[in-house]
Amino acid sequence: MPHLIDTHAHLALHQFDADREAVISRALEAGVARIVEVGYDLPSSRAAVALAEAHPAIYAVVGLQPNHAHEAPPDWLEQVRALAAHPRVVAIGEIGLDYYWMRAPAALQEQVFRAQLALARELALPVVIHSRDAHADTLRVLADGAHGLAGIMHSFSGDWAYARACLELGFLLSFSGMLTFGKATELHEVARQAPLAMLLTETDSPYLCPHPHRGKRNEPAYVRLVTERLAALRDEPLPVIAAQLWANAERIFPRMTRHRDA
Repeated sequence: MPHLIDTHAHLALHQFDADREAVISRALEAGVARIVEVGYDLPSSRAAVALAEAHPAIYAVVGLQPNHAHEAPPDWLEQVRALAAHPRVVAIGEIGLDYYWMRAPAALQEQVFRAQLALARELALPVVIHSRDAHADTLRVLADGAHGLAGIMHSFSGDWAYARACLELGFLLSFSGMLTFGKATELHEVARQAPLAMLLTETDSPYLCPHPHRGKRNEPAYVRLVTERLAALRDEPLPVIAAQLWANAERIFPRMTRHRDA
Protein backbone atom coordinates (compact mmCIF):
# COMPACT_ATOMS: atom_id res chain seq x y z
CA MET A 1 0.00 0.00 0.00
CA PRO A 2 1.53 3.35 -1.02
CA HIS A 3 2.02 6.00 1.64
CA LEU A 4 -0.45 8.86 1.29
CA ILE A 5 -0.61 12.33 2.80
CA ASP A 6 -3.67 14.47 3.48
CA THR A 7 -2.25 17.95 3.02
CA HIS A 8 -5.28 19.80 4.44
CA ALA A 9 -7.63 18.75 7.25
CA HIS A 10 -9.50 20.33 10.14
CA LEU A 11 -9.66 17.54 12.72
CA ALA A 12 -9.91 20.01 15.62
CA LEU A 13 -13.44 20.97 14.55
CA HIS A 14 -16.40 19.89 16.68
CA GLN A 15 -17.51 17.39 14.04
CA PHE A 16 -14.73 15.11 15.29
CA ASP A 17 -15.21 15.58 19.03
CA ALA A 18 -16.89 12.20 19.49
CA ASP A 19 -14.38 10.06 17.60
CA ARG A 20 -11.26 12.08 16.74
CA GLU A 21 -8.81 9.35 17.79
CA ALA A 22 -10.72 6.72 15.81
CA VAL A 23 -10.65 8.97 12.74
CA ILE A 24 -6.89 9.34 13.02
CA SER A 25 -6.50 5.57 13.47
CA ARG A 26 -8.62 4.88 10.38
CA ALA A 27 -6.44 7.23 8.36
CA LEU A 28 -3.27 5.45 9.42
CA GLU A 29 -4.85 2.06 8.65
CA ALA A 30 -5.79 3.34 5.19
CA GLY A 31 -2.16 4.21 4.46
CA VAL A 32 -2.39 7.93 5.22
CA ALA A 33 0.96 8.28 6.94
CA ARG A 34 0.78 12.07 7.40
CA ILE A 35 -1.98 14.60 7.99
CA VAL A 36 -1.57 18.37 7.84
CA GLU A 37 -3.93 20.04 10.34
CA VAL A 38 -4.70 23.58 9.18
CA GLY A 39 -5.72 26.54 11.31
CA TYR A 40 -8.12 29.24 10.17
CA ASP A 41 -8.08 31.53 13.24
CA LEU A 42 -6.05 31.78 16.45
CA PRO A 43 -7.94 29.12 18.48
CA SER A 44 -7.86 26.59 15.62
CA SER A 45 -4.18 27.33 15.01
CA ARG A 46 -3.42 26.59 18.65
CA ALA A 47 -5.49 23.41 18.38
CA ALA A 48 -3.54 22.40 15.27
CA VAL A 49 -0.27 22.70 17.17
CA ALA A 50 -1.70 20.66 20.05
CA LEU A 51 -2.78 17.89 17.69
CA ALA A 52 0.65 17.87 16.07
CA GLU A 53 2.27 17.59 19.48
CA ALA A 54 0.03 14.65 20.38
CA HIS A 55 0.33 12.65 17.13
CA PRO A 56 3.58 11.91 15.28
CA ALA A 57 1.73 11.66 11.96
CA ILE A 58 0.21 15.16 12.23
CA TYR A 59 1.82 18.48 11.32
CA ALA A 60 0.33 21.93 11.80
CA VAL A 61 -0.34 25.03 9.70
CA VAL A 62 -1.18 28.29 11.49
CA GLY A 63 -2.76 31.49 10.30
CA LEU A 64 -5.83 33.66 9.86
CA GLN A 65 -8.32 32.78 7.13
CA PRO A 66 -10.11 35.72 5.43
CA ASN A 67 -13.50 34.89 6.94
CA HIS A 68 -12.01 35.50 10.38
CA ALA A 69 -10.00 38.64 9.60
CA HIS A 70 -12.50 40.88 11.38
CA GLU A 71 -12.38 38.83 14.60
CA ALA A 72 -8.65 39.08 15.23
CA PRO A 73 -7.24 40.92 18.26
CA PRO A 74 -4.74 43.74 17.71
CA ASP A 75 -1.76 41.45 18.37
CA TRP A 76 -2.97 38.65 16.07
CA LEU A 77 0.12 38.74 13.87
CA GLU A 78 2.46 38.37 16.83
CA GLN A 79 0.39 35.43 18.04
CA VAL A 80 0.67 33.74 14.63
CA ARG A 81 4.42 34.41 14.62
CA ALA A 82 4.78 32.79 18.06
CA LEU A 83 2.79 29.73 17.01
CA ALA A 84 4.82 29.40 13.82
CA ALA A 85 7.99 29.01 15.85
CA HIS A 86 6.87 25.53 16.88
CA PRO A 87 8.98 22.90 15.04
CA ARG A 88 5.91 20.96 13.89
CA VAL A 89 4.39 23.99 12.16
CA VAL A 90 5.13 23.58 8.45
CA ALA A 91 3.39 26.58 6.83
CA ILE A 92 1.40 29.77 7.30
CA GLY A 93 -2.27 29.30 6.41
CA GLU A 94 -4.86 29.09 5.47
CA ILE A 95 -4.71 32.66 4.23
CA GLY A 96 -6.14 34.50 1.26
CA LEU A 97 -9.39 36.05 0.06
CA ASP A 98 -13.04 34.96 0.24
CA TYR A 99 -15.60 37.03 -1.64
CA TYR A 100 -18.30 34.35 -1.40
CA TRP A 101 -19.02 34.82 2.30
CA MET A 102 -17.49 38.32 2.52
CA ARG A 103 -17.57 38.20 6.31
CA ALA A 104 -14.79 40.77 6.39
CA PRO A 105 -14.45 43.75 4.00
CA ALA A 106 -12.28 43.05 0.97
CA ALA A 107 -9.76 45.71 2.00
CA LEU A 108 -9.30 44.14 5.43
CA GLN A 109 -8.99 40.67 3.91
CA GLU A 110 -6.24 41.90 1.63
CA GLN A 111 -4.42 43.67 4.46
CA VAL A 112 -4.43 40.50 6.59
CA PHE A 113 -3.43 38.40 3.56
CA ARG A 114 -0.45 40.62 2.73
CA ALA A 115 0.69 40.74 6.36
CA GLN A 116 0.82 36.95 6.52
CA LEU A 117 2.64 36.67 3.19
CA ALA A 118 5.27 38.99 4.64
CA LEU A 119 5.41 36.91 7.82
CA ALA A 120 5.88 33.72 5.81
CA ARG A 121 8.75 35.33 3.92
CA GLU A 122 10.30 36.48 7.20
CA LEU A 123 10.07 32.95 8.64
CA ALA A 124 11.00 31.16 5.40
CA LEU A 125 7.77 29.16 5.48
CA PRO A 126 5.43 28.23 2.62
CA VAL A 127 1.84 29.46 2.50
CA VAL A 128 -1.51 27.69 2.11
CA ILE A 129 -3.92 29.81 0.07
CA HIS A 130 -7.71 29.99 0.42
CA SER A 131 -9.35 31.70 -2.54
CA ARG A 132 -13.11 31.67 -3.14
CA ASP A 133 -14.78 33.83 -5.77
CA ALA A 134 -11.63 35.96 -5.65
CA HIS A 135 -9.30 34.49 -8.24
CA ALA A 136 -8.29 37.74 -9.94
CA ASP A 137 -7.48 39.56 -6.70
CA THR A 138 -5.73 36.50 -5.28
CA LEU A 139 -3.45 36.38 -8.30
CA ARG A 140 -2.86 40.14 -8.09
CA VAL A 141 -1.80 39.97 -4.43
CA LEU A 142 0.37 36.89 -4.98
CA ALA A 143 2.01 38.43 -8.04
CA ASP A 144 3.41 41.34 -6.04
CA GLY A 145 3.36 39.94 -2.50
CA ALA A 146 4.62 36.37 -2.76
CA HIS A 147 8.01 36.77 -4.43
CA GLY A 148 10.32 34.04 -3.19
CA LEU A 149 7.52 32.17 -1.43
CA ALA A 150 6.45 28.60 -2.04
CA GLY A 151 2.78 27.84 -1.66
CA ILE A 152 -0.29 25.70 -2.21
CA MET A 153 -3.62 26.62 -3.77
CA HIS A 154 -5.82 24.76 -1.30
CA SER A 155 -8.86 22.83 -2.61
CA PHE A 156 -8.20 24.05 -6.12
CA SER A 157 -11.43 24.52 -8.07
CA GLY A 158 -10.58 26.77 -11.00
CA ASP A 159 -10.26 26.20 -14.74
CA TRP A 160 -7.07 25.60 -16.72
CA ALA A 161 -6.44 29.33 -17.28
CA TYR A 162 -6.47 29.98 -13.53
CA ALA A 163 -4.43 26.85 -12.88
CA ARG A 164 -1.79 27.95 -15.37
CA ALA A 165 -1.56 31.37 -13.72
CA CYS A 166 -1.06 29.76 -10.32
CA LEU A 167 1.55 27.38 -11.71
CA GLU A 168 3.42 30.28 -13.32
CA LEU A 169 3.72 31.80 -9.84
CA GLY A 170 5.27 28.52 -8.68
CA PHE A 171 2.29 27.46 -6.56
CA LEU A 172 1.17 23.85 -6.25
CA LEU A 173 -2.45 22.84 -6.88
CA SER A 174 -4.12 20.71 -4.22
CA PHE A 175 -7.18 18.68 -5.19
CA SER A 176 -9.93 17.83 -2.71
CA GLY A 177 -13.02 15.62 -2.98
CA MET A 178 -14.38 17.83 -5.77
CA LEU A 179 -12.02 16.00 -8.13
CA THR A 180 -14.16 12.87 -7.72
CA PHE A 181 -17.40 14.59 -8.76
CA GLY A 182 -18.61 13.49 -12.18
CA LYS A 183 -19.58 16.97 -13.37
CA ALA A 184 -16.26 18.62 -12.40
CA THR A 185 -15.02 18.44 -15.98
CA GLU A 186 -12.91 21.63 -15.87
CA LEU A 187 -11.16 20.33 -12.77
CA HIS A 188 -10.57 16.97 -14.46
CA GLU A 189 -8.89 18.78 -17.33
CA VAL A 190 -6.59 20.61 -14.91
CA ALA A 191 -5.69 17.30 -13.26
CA ARG A 192 -4.72 15.86 -16.63
CA GLN A 193 -2.74 18.86 -17.89
CA ALA A 194 -0.86 20.13 -14.84
CA PRO A 195 2.64 18.73 -14.17
CA LEU A 196 2.44 15.94 -11.61
CA ALA A 197 5.33 17.54 -9.71
CA MET A 198 3.02 20.51 -8.99
CA LEU A 199 0.08 18.59 -7.53
CA LEU A 200 -1.14 17.48 -4.10
CA THR A 201 -4.28 15.85 -2.71
CA GLU A 202 -6.25 16.72 0.41
CA THR A 203 -9.60 16.17 2.08
CA ASP A 204 -10.44 19.52 3.73
CA SER A 205 -12.09 17.31 6.36
CA PRO A 206 -14.85 17.47 7.49
CA TYR A 207 -15.91 19.19 4.25
CA LEU A 208 -16.05 18.21 0.56
CA CYS A 209 -16.42 14.48 1.05
CA PRO A 210 -15.50 12.57 -2.13
CA HIS A 211 -17.65 10.18 -4.11
CA PRO A 212 -19.11 7.70 -3.11
CA HIS A 213 -19.48 9.31 0.34
CA ARG A 214 -20.51 12.74 -0.94
CA GLY A 215 -22.69 14.63 1.52
CA LYS A 216 -21.29 12.86 4.56
CA ARG A 217 -18.58 13.96 6.98
CA ASN A 218 -15.20 13.79 5.31
CA GLU A 219 -12.11 12.37 7.02
CA PRO A 220 -8.42 11.95 6.14
CA ALA A 221 -8.74 8.26 5.19
CA TYR A 222 -10.74 9.40 2.15
CA VAL A 223 -7.75 11.17 0.62
CA ARG A 224 -7.11 7.79 -0.95
CA LEU A 225 -10.28 8.22 -3.04
CA VAL A 226 -9.07 11.60 -4.30
CA THR A 227 -5.64 10.17 -5.11
CA GLU A 228 -7.16 7.20 -6.91
CA ARG A 229 -9.27 9.56 -9.01
CA LEU A 230 -6.20 11.60 -9.89
CA ALA A 231 -4.39 8.42 -10.96
CA ALA A 232 -7.35 7.38 -13.11
CA LEU A 233 -7.62 10.79 -14.78
CA ARG A 234 -3.93 10.74 -15.63
CA ASP A 235 -3.98 7.04 -16.56
CA GLU A 236 -1.05 6.31 -14.28
CA PRO A 237 -0.61 3.65 -11.57
CA LEU A 238 -1.65 4.69 -8.06
CA PRO A 239 1.80 3.88 -6.55
CA VAL A 240 3.48 6.20 -9.07
CA ILE A 241 1.05 9.02 -8.34
CA ALA A 242 1.23 8.51 -4.57
CA ALA A 243 5.04 8.48 -4.55
CA GLN A 244 5.21 11.75 -6.48
CA LEU A 245 2.60 13.43 -4.28
CA TRP A 246 4.60 12.38 -1.21
CA ALA A 247 7.75 13.88 -2.74
CA ASN A 248 5.85 17.06 -3.63
CA ALA A 249 4.63 17.43 -0.04
CA GLU A 250 8.12 16.98 1.34
CA ARG A 251 9.41 19.59 -1.09
CA ILE A 252 6.77 22.18 -0.23
CA PHE A 253 6.96 21.49 3.53
CA PRO A 254 10.72 21.36 4.27
CA ARG A 255 10.17 21.51 8.04
CA MET A 256 8.30 18.23 7.78
CA THR A 257 11.38 16.55 6.33
CA ARG A 258 13.75 18.19 8.80
CA HIS A 259 11.61 17.11 11.74
CA ARG A 260 11.43 13.53 10.42
CA ASP A 261 15.19 13.39 9.99
CA ALA A 262 15.97 15.00 13.36
